[in-house]
Amino acid sequence: MTSEPAPSLRIAYSPCPNDTFVFDALAHGRVPGAPALDVTFADIDVTNGMAERGESDVLKVSYAVLPYVLDAYVLLPCGGALGRGCGPLVLTREAGLDLTGRTVAVPGERSTAYLLFRLWAADVVPDGVGEIVVMPFHEIMPAVRDGKVDAGLVIHEARFTYRNYGLHKLADMGEHWEGTTGLPIPLGAIIARRSLGEGTLKRLADAIRASVRAAWDDPEASRPYVMEHAQEMDPAVADQHIGLYVNEFTAELGEMGYAAVRGLLTRAAAEGLLPPLGPEALDFP
Repeated sequence: MTSEPAPSLRIAYSPCPNDTFVFDALAHGRVPGAPALDVTFADIDVTNGMAERGESDVLKVSYAVLPYVLDAYVLLPCGGALGRGCGPLVLTREAGLDLTGRTVAVPGERSTAYLLFRLWAADVVPDGVGEIVVMPFHEIMPAVRDGKVDAGLVIHEARFTYRNYGLHKLADMGEHWEGTTGLPIPLGAIIARRSLGEGTLKRLADAIRASVRAAWDDPEASRPYVMEHAQEMDPAVADQHIGLYVNEFTAELGEMGYAAVRGLLTRAAAEGLLPPLGPEALDFP
């Protein structure tokens, strides 16, 4: 009598190069002893909503959504995106534009990018910006270029391509965050359902670490998966993207990573932008 194979874990992450790079070995069964994955690709605004509705076992989400989902999910200590020099940018057609009362496109109201933007705007635009318009992140730069909005908050590879749209960098949310806190920028988190149990959660975290190391050890092995989902991105841009967002914090949040996450969520709660977290909310089993 043979035992039934363990069911696959449903996981949702973005098609962006950092996520496909991190999860390539794990998604393709090249991490011995790891749980099998049933992968759904979705932009971060979609995965944030999936997490709030409890629609997957494992998800890549914005750190800004954690206070709304940590009753059902636990933050994994690896696999996410933190770093330095990798913050969201505010772009405009006109250099030096005053954003007071202006329309700004953002990639999601529960995104970490928008949270960092609100913390920045509280310091820099004291009279407040105007209407906030939520758009998929790949539509934001064309909307700014075409004058549909006055400014756009962009993430991911837009850091490397915005000049192609004739746009100007008005501000770097990461520079503001790092300059005021000295901490790395928390962007995307990996969360898993608490009901999976301590053993499965630890096994999953170990598997993600192993997948990250496998990608670092043999970057070419992940290239087909990365480019298949990179939305016609130039390979050099994909490499820049990976280099910026996959770093030591991806392999292990560590003391500095956890300090950055707590710092962001605590500061946002103090500003009334997020619900406060309990003292043990970020603890991993």
